[in-house]
Amino acid sequence: MAVSDESRRSEAEAMCPHRLVLEHVTSRWGVLVLIQLLERPYRFSELRRAIGRVSEKMLTQTLQTLERDGLVHRDAKPVIPPRVDYSLTVLGREAAERIRGLALWTEQRLPDVLAARQAYDGARQAYDEARASR
Repeated sequence: MAVSDESRRSEAEAMCPHRLVLEHVTSRWGVLVLIQLLERPYRFSELRRAIGRVSEKMLTQTLQTLERDGLVHRDAKPVIPPRVDYSLTVLGREAAERIRGLALWTEQRLPDVLAARQAYDGARQAYDEARASR
């Protein structure tokens, strides 16, 4: 008998709930959604355009996950056609500001990271060549 996704999720949440929230907040699309929503509320389609290269399915899943964690508010207006706006909750804004700080740090320190990569790659190549010549 197969274990359901719901059952696996409940087990993961019980074992390490803070790790699961961290995964949601720092996921590829979670980071981008949180940072984008810092600007203002967005409708689904405009959020998708603003983020770029995210599928409708992944954005939907990410928004649902962040909403479930209390980070994103979904405001569905009963109009025709339906209008749904997404915004950050107070908790979501706090998380997004911290994530944005990390994103800014990566922008500022990118030259150092690239230099470290180059040094590593050069040392690794020299090591591999030395081993191959034995």
